[in-house]
Amino acid sequence: MRIGVTGASGFLGSALVPVLRGAGHDVVRIGRGRESDIPWNPADGLLDAQACRGIDAFVHLAGANVGARWTPEHKREIHDSRVLGTSLIARTAAALSPAPRVLVCASAVGIYGDAGNAECDESAPSGHDFLARVGLAWEAAAEPARTAGIRTVHLRFGVVLASAGGALPRMLPAFRMGAGGALAGGRQWMSWVSLEDVLGIVRFVLTHDRIEGAVNAVAPAPVTNAEFTRTLAHVIRRPALFPVPAFALKLMYGEMAEGTLLVSQRVVPRRLLEAGYSFRHSSLESALRAAVSP
Repeated sequence: MRIGVTGASGFLGSALVPVLRGAGHDVVRIGRGRESDIPWNPADGLLDAQACRGIDAFVHLAGANVGARWTPEHKREIHDSRVLGTSLIARTAAALSPAPRVLVCASAVGIYGDAGNAECDESAPSGHDFLARVGLAWEAAAEPARTAGIRTVHLRFGVVLASAGGALPRMLPAFRMGAGGALAGGRQWMSWVSLEDVLGIVRFVLTHDRIEGAVNAVAPAPVTNAEFTRTLAHVIRRPALFPVPAFALKLMYGEMAEGTLLVSQRVVPRRLLEAGYSFRHSSLESALRAAVSP
C-alpha cells in the first residue's frame, strides 16, 4: 500500500514509518519539516490534494503534546492541532479519486474522562472534561471521510510505554534515584500499551477491513497508579518510597495534572481482542522490561 503518515517525525510516527517500510509499504510523510514528502499547514488549511493522489491509506498521528502546563494558549493548541489537522486530512481524503481505502486517526482514552473504577470498552460514554471534549471534536472532525465511504478508525491510545518518548522517560530519572512513588494515593486506573503493540495495532487495523470506528489501543490489563509504581520500581530494582500528594501535583502542573495524572481510566481493548489481535505485551512487567532494557 501507499500510506500517507502525518506526524511522521514525532514519537509514534518516527517508529511507525520504518516498520511500514520494512513491511513493503510505500510511505509518504506529510508534515511541516524538511524531511516531509508532502508539506501541509492545518492552521491555514493547506495540503496539496494532487500530491496525495494514489495514497491507499492515511495514518494521522499529528497533534500537540498534552504533557505540558495547560495555559490557555496551549489548550487551544492541543485542540486545534487535533481538530484542524483531522478535518484537513478527512476533507482531502474524501475529495480524492480513487478514494483511499482507510483513514486511521489517533485518538486517546482521555475521551472517557474520569471514569473511576468503571471498566470502559468502546461503548462506554464519553466524559465531560477538557480532554474528553477535545476527543469528541477530534473524532467528529473525520466525518467527511466517513461520509465519503472511507473506512475510518479512531485509535484511542492509552499511555504508550517506550524508552525514547512519551511519559516513561520523564518518570525514569526520579525512579532510578529511588525517588519515585505513587501519585495522589495511587488508586486511579492507568491504561497503558507498549510501543511495539502500538505499531502492531496500526498495521492490524490497516489491513482488517471489518474494523472501523472507535478502537481502544490499550493493553488488556489496566493497572492502578500504585501497581504501576510498584512494577516499575521492581523492574529497575529501585525502591519507590516517595508518594506525591495531589496538591503538589496541582501546584506543579495545574489543570494538566487534574486532566491527566489524577483521572482514573480503566480501559479495555474489547474490539481488538474480538478481531483477533494478539498482544506482544499483555502484562505491564513485560512491557516495562522491553521499554527500559538497554
